[in-house]
Amino acid sequence: MLTSKQILTFAYGIEYETAYDLSQKQNFTLPKIYTAKGDLSKRWYVYFSFRDPKTEKLKRVTPFYGNTNKFKTKEERIEVLSIYRKTLIKLLKLGYNPFEDNKDLYRRINQKGKGLETKNLKKEDIKTNQNSEQKPTMGLREAFDFGLKIKEKLVSSRTKKDYEYKINNLLKWLVAEYPEIQTIQALDKKVLMTFFNHVLENTSPRNRNNYRTDLSSVIQVLEDNDIIEHNFIKRIPVLKSIPQRHKSYTDKQQEDIFNYLEEKDPILLLYIKFISYNFLRPKEVCRLTIGDVNLREQTVVFKAKNKPIKIKRIPSILLNDLPNLSQLDNDLFLFTPTIIGGTWESSEESKRDHFTKRFKRVVKDHFELDKNYSLYSFRHTFITKLYRSFLEESAPFEAKSELMQITGHTTMKALESYLRNIDAYIPEDYSNRIKYKKKYE
Repeated sequence: MLTSKQILTFAYGIEYETAYDLSQKQNFTLPKIYTAKGDLSKRWYVYFSFRDPKTEKLKRVTPFYGNTNKFKTKEERIEVLSIYRKTLIKLLKLGYNPFEDNKDLYRRINQKGKGLETKNLKKEDIKTNQNSEQKPTMGLREAFDFGLKIKEKLVSSRTKKDYEYKINNLLKWLVAEYPEIQTIQALDKKVLMTFFNHVLENTSPRNRNNYRTDLSSVIQVLEDNDIIEHNFIKRIPVLKSIPQRHKSYTDKQQEDIFNYLEEKDPILLLYIKFISYNFLRPKEVCRLTIGDVNLREQTVVFKAKNKPIKIKRIPSILLNDLPNLSQLDNDLFLFTPTIIGGTWESSEESKRDHFTKRFKRVVKDHFELDKNYSLYSFRHTFITKLYRSFLEESAPFEAKSELMQITGHTTMKALESYLRNIDAYIPEDYSNRIKYKKKYE
């Protein structure tokens, strides 16, 4: 494997004339430089094709990166790649073959004494599809900041904050437990596994898995940009975790809550009804503006979890509870802490958290509901009611087909899994099927 020093010496010290007979059939294409259209966040390299001895066809070989991608300007990368390209051309014309061990070529270079110190190099050192230079070290904070800078163009602001939160916790833990680790290159699978075990002991399998996913996403950026060799988190297994269960409300619980909120907190009640009757998620309700509600066509437009935009029918049971919105500006948010239709300068997460805490303070504490009851539980409750109502008139498949159009599930499989998880269907009493009968009657 050639070092950068050897490559530079070789590039300017070896002569062409004894190497290659141009009258022969060309066994390779001239190396070319790939610049990723100027994108410095991607890998730049030199590439070429060589005739495969088995198929006798030109075949693209592994690109040569060298230490190109540690440079942060286009000019520097072009300069170093140009040197690599010239060197590869000379190697190829001297007879270099990526499908052979190249011992003879290596011996000829050594005998000519063209400046290459070759005595102690192994035969693999002549290969050009690997980087012989040790990657430059980068501090932990610098490396993670680099990964975040790339990621912020690809993920939502909320996801970026999640990344930042988990990275900060990791760095604090490293200072306390592994102060000797100062660079990203010193971080390895064993250390991260210890950190994930720490998260597991103090929280839950689900949170541990979330840490693994988010940190792996950022570290993958470092691998893609040749800052580290491998994303070792990929080799750390995901733990099986039991998803959080939101209990459905009984008919009496639901009626008592609605009656209580009619007087105590009408805004929270209407918020809950959008979850209950339109089957929106709490965050989706927070996104709604006045312009999203079309009273004439009885529809609501919203940004869903799995699609940019979705449209749903507003059932009359909800439509009748809406106040007059005709005089309000379309850009106003439908829900704010104090009025229906107003401005609310806050993130979606903060808005959802507001109503979650408000629900706990106003409803859960009053009715002494445990942690398994939530705003999301209303969605489960009314989907269950609707499904059981359809079953009274239709076969199970027909009932699910009708329900799927209302809930917004994109596949029957997803809906069936959801219905199983919330125990939406409870069979009739089957005692008579297993009733014991005396043998002789």
